[in-house]
Amino acid sequence: MASLADGSTSNDNAKKIVTPGTLITSDPSFMKGHGTFVEDGKIYASVAGTVERINRLISVKSFGQRFVGEIGDTIVGRITRVTNKRWMVDINSKQDAVLLLSSINLPGGIQRRKSESDELMMRHFFKEGDLVFAEVQALFGDGALSLHTRNIEYGKLKSGLLVSVNPDLVVRSRNHVLLFGFNNVQAILGKNGLIFVRKYNSIDSIEKDINELYSDTNLPISSTEREELVRVANSITLLNRLSITINQSTITSCYELGQDFKSKDILTLSVANSIADQVRIQISQN
Repeated sequence: MASLADGSTSNDNAKKIVTPGTLITSDPSFMKGHGTFVEDGKIYASVAGTVERINRLISVKSFGQRFVGEIGDTIVGRITRVTNKRWMVDINSKQDAVLLLSSINLPGGIQRRKSESDELMMRHFFKEGDLVFAEVQALFGDGALSLHTRNIEYGKLKSGLLVSVNPDLVVRSRNHVLLFGFNNVQAILGKNGLIFVRKYNSIDSIEKDINELYSDTNLPISSTEREELVRVANSITLLNRLSITINQSTITSCYELGQDFKSKDILTLSVANSIADQVRIQISQN
């Protein structure tokens, strides 16, 4: 990006296409954002995409590359088909993932071989359209991912809403299940760019009744709780628009900065710009 590399602050080339390793700017007054890295005080592109600059923050928005999973990734997906001893799951990738009947917890919590009666009950566990939280346990030869939900925290998702973000903004970490202090809101970060914001239900209550894993009944949600779910979801959407890494710290910052506004107004242009400026200041100070 010639103008930025020369230290210019002009917006003329703010959408220039770059490839990994391209020098974006050598001006030390700029801050590196998502899709960039710093070397010898200069900012370079780490992905192929378009350069975006918001004030002094420079990021590169990738060309919408589909999610490519790795073993151990936690994902949020949607059941698309029920077939022979398996479910096909849309995970925002080039092909559906596979969830085998042998890779789920059965009611009762007993680990045993799955029987013919279990196969007949498959739609009782997951049916088309259900959202599921799972982990990648293997890769097939054709590149498809094999999932499992054997951990008690995995399973059917309900009592919340789905947010779609750039998968690159969800970094791999040891904890993708975030619990916030505001009205028992929980966010499940799928590495595939799908985030589910829901009312928290303790694992203890699920362990007492394993059948709850497959229930279609939503938890009762008060108007206050619904307001908080929307506020957190809108905060995540705003972070995605800003190409800011999405984690507990950034979500909390965005949420707190939006407290002076109604949840439905957070994404309006004027309010979003106001919150965005403050989020960027906090990031630059950390």
